[in-house]
Amino acid sequence: MATTSPPPAADLVWTDGPDGYTLALDGTALVCRNAKGRRLKSVPKKVRESGEAEHLRGILLWLERHERECVERVESWLLGSLPVPATVIARVWADPTWCELLTDLFVVPADGGEGGFLRGVDDRGRIGVIDLDAESAWLDTDRVVPAHPVLIEDLDDVREFALELGITQRLPQLTRGIHRKPATVKADATSVEDYSGGEFEQLRHATGRAQRHGFTVRGGYAVCRVTEEGRPVQARYWIGSDAPDYATETGRLLWVDGDERPLRLGDVGPIAWSEGIRMAELIHAGRKNTEEETTQS
Repeated sequence: MATTSPPPAADLVWTDGPDGYTLALDGTALVCRNAKGRRLKSVPKKVRESGEAEHLRGILLWLERHERECVERVESWLLGSLPVPATVIARVWADPTWCELLTDLFVVPADGGEGGFLRGVDDRGRIGVIDLDAESAWLDTDRVVPAHPVLIEDLDDVREFALELGITQRLPQLTRGIHRKPATVKADATSVEDYSGGEFEQLRHATGRAQRHGFTVRGGYAVCRVTEEGRPVQARYWIGSDAPDYATETGRLLWVDGDERPLRLGDVGPIAWSEGIRMAELIHAGRKNTEEETTQS
């Protein structure tokens, strides 16, 4: 399979600095060589404060911002199971950041059919994968969907197969926690109360936990946005709206549509349900352990 390969890892690119020193970026670190070409353990102050060093730090900030934007975009595809044209994949594949994020994502044809682990796009626009028979294959489609794991049939088998192949994913997909809607859910209800009553000594602890896991906080709610069958849906989990240093207690988990109207639980789709429960579980897990405190007192 002659797919477009990611660019090979390059040697450090050195740029001239003051007084014969040369500078480079090694990952996220600024490194330095002296005039004899010997790499130094630390960057001298006059070099660290030079215009050349400032320029490299600016490049580093751009690269970090670029990576965040790429992660957000790929995650939006995943959280919406959105079709991605082969032309888009081909356009970004040469970028190391994009390539690392996209390689080995489990994708399926947008119009249905067997999927596989993404390995690239050839110069004819064909999407190459490793299929579930461990064979290189071309997907007969011009668009693929990075499948949300809750929608992958035989997910456990796919996960086991990925382990056998030694596949690791830069953006967690197969290892993402999923939650399927139980049959006992009351279809006419509009909220889940299972994660209510979680106590935090300060609201900032709850909001910080939400933000660390990638959720926004608005109007007292932690918010997770997904796309379900092409329609925007938000899961909202109450964490409190008092002053940041006040104690707080978590409340209900609910879902709203694009017009911010509450959805009946029976109308909440599998992606929105899974991501909403995942959000509530992650935040609720950081609550104060009242049982342990009572024992110690």
